[in-house]
Amino acid sequence: MKESWKQLQDWIKEAKQMVFFGGAGVSTESGIPDFRGEAGIYQTISEFGVRPEEILSHSFFLRDPETFYAYYKKYMLFPDAKPNAAHLALARLEQEGKLTAVITQNIDGLHQKAGSQRVYELHGSVRKNHCLRCGKQYPLAYIQKAEGVPRCSCGGMVRPDIVLYEEGLDEKVLYGAVAQLQKADLLLVGGTSLNVYPAAGLLQYFGGKHLVLINRDETPMDGQADLVLHDKIGEVLGAVVGV
Repeated sequence: MKESWKQLQDWIKEAKQMVFFGGAGVSTESGIPDFRGEAGIYQTISEFGVRPEEILSHSFFLRDPETFYAYYKKYMLFPDAKPNAAHLALARLEQEGKLTAVITQNIDGLHQKAGSQRVYELHGSVRKNHCLRCGKQYPLAYIQKAEGVPRCSCGGMVRPDIVLYEEGLDEKVLYGAVAQLQKADLLLVGGTSLNVYPAAGLLQYFGGKHLVLINRDETPMDGQADLVLHDKIGEVLGAVVGV
């Protein structure tokens, strides 16, 4: 095991309240591509004529729900994806009483699939959907089976419970995540470029002992971390935790 990985292993053993903050890189090892990557942006523009950020905006959803759902169903839903070593390692750390919370920017629900119980989904989840007219809840399968724009039994349009561009984060989720960060003595950040705000700004609430960053590329926070690992997060956590 690399010396830097061994250092992380030692800090995890010492930790009393560890928190994990993750992004798209956690799920890419499960076969879920990052739509913000060059390939995703190019593909969306060539097929739909606009960038993915525009399609996934509140105003675009209301203006053109047909195109929104055509893109959403094709490129944002991966119901058969399975948790990878990173998800499984974090779930085990929670079971062992080491990890107190997972804070994620992902919407795929893979942390819960792996067994994690306390998950703060900053950008919502594709697993939950509701009618804009009556509020009735619908599972992911309903969205997948619907042709075109999903409609409720009342006739209203059904939308996914994800945070679209131009929308604010859920305050309850946000405050819960901040409370966890403030109590943590070890913060492990993985699979995120830390360029998406306001989510990335939450790291300012951590004042604990060790900040560890695991990301294949450099991030704006590298210089402030106690340990930086430019490796695949699944490989690192899988080896360090032993899953």
